[in-house]
Amino acid sequence: MTTAQEPIHGGLVARRQSRGWAGVLLLGPSGRGKSDLALRLLARGWRLVADDRVILWTSGGRLYGRSPQTLRGLLEVRHLGVSTEPVLELAQIGAVAECAAADETLERIPAPDGVSLLGVELPRIRVRALETSAPDKLERVLAATRV
Repeated sequence: MTTAQEPIHGGLVARRQSRGWAGVLLLGPSGRGKSDLALRLLARGWRLVADDRVILWTSGGRLYGRSPQTLRGLLEVRHLGVSTEPVLELAQIGAVAECAAADETLERIPAPDGVSLLGVELPRIRVRALETSAPDKLERVLAATRV
């Protein structure tokens, strides 16, 4: 059975894992650095799936995402404009990263956290997207998933 949903505000980037492409869903209000973080991950070999809007659906108990056709392959690069990027058609989502405000206090060692999207439980981390270490943190959380 497959369940679909309207696009959500966020981004989706994916990295090749041993079992195929696995993605991290980037969530947070505008201006939190989601696209900037995606840009830095692309420089590390990740691939863009979606920027600004992500269409989510489930299949076989797994969560997947893709870009709406009108935004496919487009990445907003703040202060430069919109860039065309190689894109993956879709990716299984292995984790969610919520982008926190720069002045928001984050726990130094948080308890493991999760979120349910369309009935699928996923690990969730909170990051400051503009911190230098944010890409490293996403690589670590994704490596720990079963995707």
